[in-house]
Amino acid sequence: MSEVERNIPEQYEPISMWGYLGYSILFAIPILGIIMILVFSFSKDENINVRNYARSYILVYIIGVILYLILTLCFKEQIQDIIG
Repeated sequence: MSEVERNIPEQYEPISMWGYLGYSILFAIPILGIIMILVFSFSKDENINVRNYARSYILVYIIGVILYLILTLCFKEQIQDIIG
C-alpha cells in the first residue's frame, strides 16, 4: 500500500469489486434492497462511493418505472387483446 492510499479518509476509500458485488446482491433483495438503497443514498456518514452507487441504483429504478409506464400506455390495447 502506498503512502497516498494510507492517507485516504475512510469516507473516500474506493470500493472493491467484491464490495460492488455485495451491494448489488443486497440492493436486489425486494423490500430490504429498496430500504437499504434509500439509507445509503441519503446518509451523509456513508462512504461517498457507496452513496453514489446507491443513487445510481435509484436512477435505474426511476428509468425502469418510466419505461414501463410509457410502454404500457403505448401498447395498452394490444395488452388488453392478449389478456382477453
